[in-house]
Amino acid sequence: MYHVPEDIQVMLDDYFSGLRMRFSTNSYTTDWINLDIGIAMGCTISPNLFVIAMEVILKAAEDSAGPANLGGGCYMPPLKAFMDDTTIIC
Repeated sequence: MYHVPEDIQVMLDDYFSGLRMRFSTNSYTTDWINLDIGIAMGCTISPNLFVIAMEVILKAAEDSAGPANLGGGCYMPPLKAFMDDTTIIC
């Protein structure tokens, strides 16, 4: 992985490899299911990892992208991002 120490990689792999969840209402609870993709509600690690990974991608794209000339001396920045809403102008 991208400059992530091996012990941190192992810790994250151990955490996510056995992640299971179930849902409950007042009258019903589902069976346990494996969470193979996505972000579990209430998980504090997943959103932070997403932001870190997106930062790496955006930094790489920033080197290649340039501002868009909208005319009249107005320029749009090459990157606009908020969580998973991303615009890259090349």
